[in-house]
Amino acid sequence: MSPAPLTDTPGRIGFRAGWVFAAIWLFYLGETLTTLLHHPAGMWRDIGLAALGLFALTYVTIIATMRRERRDGPYPNRVFPVWIGLAALVGLALLQVPAAGSSVLTCAVYVSATAVMGLPLRQGLAVAVIVALTVEISLRFVPGWHAVSQGYALAVVLAAAATWGMRLAFERQSRLIQAQQELADLAVADERSRIAGDLHDILGHSLTVVAVKAELAQRLLDVDIERARTELRDLEALARDALADVRATALGMRGISLPGEIAAAKAALTAANVEADLPGAADDVPTRNRELFAWTIREAVTNIVRHSRARHAEVRLSPNSVEIVDDGHGASTSDTPGQGLAGLRRRADELGAHLTAGQRGDRPGFRVRVEVPS
Repeated sequence: MSPAPLTDTPGRIGFRAGWVFAAIWLFYLGETLTTLLHHPAGMWRDIGLAALGLFALTYVTIIATMRRERRDGPYPNRVFPVWIGLAALVGLALLQVPAAGSSVLTCAVYVSATAVMGLPLRQGLAVAVIVALTVEISLRFVPGWHAVSQGYALAVVLAAAATWGMRLAFERQSRLIQAQQELADLAVADERSRIAGDLHDILGHSLTVVAVKAELAQRLLDVDIERARTELRDLEALARDALADVRATALGMRGISLPGEIAAAKAALTAANVEADLPGAADDVPTRNRELFAWTIREAVTNIVRHSRARHAEVRLSPNSVEIVDDGHGASTSDTPGQGLAGLRRRADELGAHLTAGQRGDRPGFRVRVEVPS
């Protein structure tokens, strides 16, 4: 005989379904309705029937409204309206007593369930206990009610317990949905950060080489027109490659190759008039280290071309390490590490590798080294 609260169903039909589901439990008011209909015609019967109808409408309205508000969080400033609703339910139940007699105690079940569902937990349980005690006392001391079945107080307790359990389930579901939303937001933020870092690395390298080649082509226009045309063709190819890289990165499909980065480093350093000492092959490097070493070479060469004013640079490659050194001053990069090195450090940490970036200890210049434990 327990009027259960509503279940949460997402979507626009949720509120309307709440009305229907709440109305189903009005079936248990049938006993009270029957008693009122069998009462002799008169004022109290009419008042009782009207009060019963208003009681049912008030109960359905309160439960359906609470179900809708539950989507906004746990009990957002609705305690006072619930108390008003409970007072209305109690008042309407009392108006039925002259004609319905002890059958009106069925209404106590609805009052108990509404209190546990809508009020803070301690208040709701306290109301349920008070209602159960009131029902038990009424059965014992109201004339003519002592012969009535003693199951009303138990029904109130069972309704409160069932509603409490369902309320806890709703709150856990709400917290789970909130946690899932937070995880989704974090995943989106991480993906944006990853794409931003990759775009920085890609465009930082490509645009640096483009700028260097553009300066070189401009100087060659009055000296060697054919070489200037060659540099401009290279600029076009670099721009197209950078555009393709950006598109692929935005789609999360971008790859990077170690031999390709060695070749790109040679082109970039040559264009910047930096003498380069590069490995001829990368066959000894394990597959798991290739991508990290490729990013390391790209970032280090970009920093050399941008900041170092170096005349010579060297890339030292082994199966478990890559090191890029130059003879420039490297102050801009070492004093204030950029986002490129931060992104490189993040990639190294993901593979358990160790990144070292800073001034060379034995001679002037800058050194970037990544070492992967064997």
